[in-house]
Amino acid sequence: MNNLGRLIKNNYTNIAHLKDLTTLPPMTAERHAAIMRQRIAHRRMVEEAKELKSVSDPLFDSR
Repeated sequence: MNNLGRLIKNNYTNIAHLKDLTTLPPMTAERHAAIMRQRIAHRRMVEEAKELKSVSDPLFDSR
C-alpha cells in the first residue's frame, strides 16, 4: 500500500533537472497564467462532477 502514494500524480509538484533549471529561460507570465487557468478549469470540472454525482446518487447522502 505504501507504493500507491508514489504512483499518484501530484500536479502541483515540479520536477526538473538542475541543468534544465540553469539553462532554460524562465516561464513567461502569459504561459504561467495559461497553466493556472487550465488547472482552475480542471479543478472546477472535477468539483462539478462530484457535486452532480452526490446529488444524483442518494447513497452519498448517508454521511
